[in-house]
Amino acid sequence: MILYAATILVSSFLLFLVQPIIAKQILPWFGGSAAVWTTCLVFFQLALLAGYAYSDVSSRLKPRTQSTLHIALLVASLASLPILAGAGWKPTGSEDPILRILGLLAATIGLPYFMLSTTGPLVQSWFAREHTDPATARRVYRFFALSNFGSLVGLLAYPFAIEMWVSTQVQAWGWSAAYALFVALCAASAWRARRGAAAPDAAPAGAAAAVPDAASANAAAGAPADVRADPPPGARDYALWFALAALASMLLLAISTHITQNVASVPFLWVLPLTLYLLTFVLCFEGRGGRGWYVRSLWLGPTLVILGLMSWGLIAERGVLRIDYAVPLYCAGLFLACMFCHGELAHAKPAPRYLTRFYLMLSVGGAAGGMFVGLAAPRLFDIYWELPLGLAACALMALVVTRRLFAAPVTAFAPLAAIVATGVCAYYANAYGKFMKEDTIRVSRNFYGALRVKQALPDENPNAIRRLMHGVIMHGEQYVGRDRRGVITSYYGDSSGVGMAIERIHPDGQRVGVIGLGAGTLAAYGGKGDVFRLYEINPQVIDIASHYFYYLAESGAKVETALGDARLVLEREAPQKFDVLAVDAFSSDAIPVHLITREALAVYLRHIKPDGAVAFHVTNRYLQLAPVVKLLADEVGMEAVLITDDPDDADLSRTDWVIVTRNRAFLDDPEVKKKRAAIEPLPGLKPWSDDFNNLFSVLKPVSWGEDLRRLFRLDD
Repeated sequence: MILYAATILVSSFLLFLVQPIIAKQILPWFGGSAAVWTTCLVFFQLALLAGYAYSDVSSRLKPRTQSTLHIALLVASLASLPILAGAGWKPTGSEDPILRILGLLAATIGLPYFMLSTTGPLVQSWFAREHTDPATARRVYRFFALSNFGSLVGLLAYPFAIEMWVSTQVQAWGWSAAYALFVALCAASAWRARRGAAAPDAAPAGAAAAVPDAASANAAAGAPADVRADPPPGARDYALWFALAALASMLLLAISTHITQNVASVPFLWVLPLTLYLLTFVLCFEGRGGRGWYVRSLWLGPTLVILGLMSWGLIAERGVLRIDYAVPLYCAGLFLACMFCHGELAHAKPAPRYLTRFYLMLSVGGAAGGMFVGLAAPRLFDIYWELPLGLAACALMALVVTRRLFAAPVTAFAPLAAIVATGVCAYYANAYGKFMKEDTIRVSRNFYGALRVKQALPDENPNAIRRLMHGVIMHGEQYVGRDRRGVITSYYGDSSGVGMAIERIHPDGQRVGVIGLGAGTLAAYGGKGDVFRLYEINPQVIDIASHYFYYLAESGAKVETALGDARLVLEREAPQKFDVLAVDAFSSDAIPVHLITREALAVYLRHIKPDGAVAFHVTNRYLQLAPVVKLLADEVGMEAVLITDDPDDADLSRTDWVIVTRNRAFLDDPEVKKKRAAIEPLPGLKPWSDDFNNLFSVLKPVSWGEDLRRLFRLDD
């Protein structure tokens, strides 16, 4: 028992620990987008599905054959170590990022992850085969709770402990060493199962489905009388397992996307939903007497209520529900919805001899839910339909599992309540669709997220303004009227750091580079003889800036756009000799860390003139990025100037820009000195590199008071 428990615990810990380790390696190659994590989750779910399918198929082999095969695969998986992504997988900018990521993950961690994913079902089936007493055998599902507990520990250990102290390469090597330990434990467990099988030639757990008559199949397998009475699962069981697992997975990804893109792009916020998801597995498959903590009569009512509240939250306060309301609401809602889905799964679990099929269907459902949100939805929908659809489907599922209670007047309230909840969710789903299209003249969606171009007033109104929105974040705005199109707005006024740099560093015949296109506002600074080269990873942003905004078309400068991750493109380009290079990829709060490391600065310096400047846009509600830039500048002997601008002009926003330069004329300019702000050092902060960086070290001290309540209300 101890050997099996240790094997499951180590495997589940490594299973979830490898996910952020490998994701952090490849995030810089694909723009640091949250979609990278979603795509990684899809791969992990598919690999888990393959592992569970292998577990189910191999459980039908003779114990000695199964043991030999599994040990051979474990040894073969060691050839994949260490888990370091090959540079040959770096994108060039034109390929499909989803397929590239999936291929990279398969080549780098495919076999080790596959072997880890097989462990839970296989070890549990070995335990059930060893213990013929029905009461003891049914305790096997507690291993599933243990597995999810190990996954939960691995998930939380990475951001709160490992990432803070260990470099990326050391993480990969450390994980690889721990994986070798797992191989030893799992091989020992497989050998024990080989020796401990009571009837080597009997059909093992899961084999009864091949025999039409369940009773004769159980008897043929040598099962005790109590086990022989357990009927094999039917089509309805498989359908229920699949639907509940798919729904929970769909809600996990949909709610994670919603709160990180449409509520607030707070770093690490994605960890909370996944933690709650895993916790519900632990609670539902463990508890007093091993029955789990889910009791339908206690959990169903609150679940139905909060499904309605979450649906309402999609359009409350014009879609920008306050963060101190929204995060607790959606996290509590995810917890209750997953308790419902996983609790019903725990109640519907089969006899231990069929557990590999049970886990296989859970994996199929989880992968289907993940693929729907991560792969299908961006191609099927132009807005985030998956969340309102998921909420309505969850309420409908409650009706399915309680439909038989209609016959009893006392308990008929449960299906009636489910009907009401389904109606409420459907009503707000319809309202959500109308709201998202309100005042919207263009909406599009791809791997990098959903973009909206909003305009409330008609073109002929002199105050008509267009805004480019990504979730709750604005990426630029412009007046529509011909007389006001040239007005520079939002973060880029002439009193901002980037505006001062462009106007004061070699203002005639300038070459200006911009990382992060947005609406193309900075191109308005261009005049005759200037060249503005803008780098953008999302092709839809280039299309929108070209067709719905006028900054690019009406700039006096020669405007060039380059598609792809800016750092990768700059690494391939010949020196551009920029006078100013603006790094404007940080205003969305979803920080692409690979653009603010010592390696990134080295790339930038290769492309600017000796007395040119790199302007970092560090305006952020949650992170203190100015000290990071200063440490990088200090390393290369340059000066970092923080320019904080809080203009009275209603067209401009408060901004923080850090200008890194050796240009004495700029540094000694009286206007620059007047606006210069001190950069306070952060205790213990070290210069960031590609191999070591940590966002926790630069988190602002935030309370659940006024600071946290401030949200961008730019839709108003």
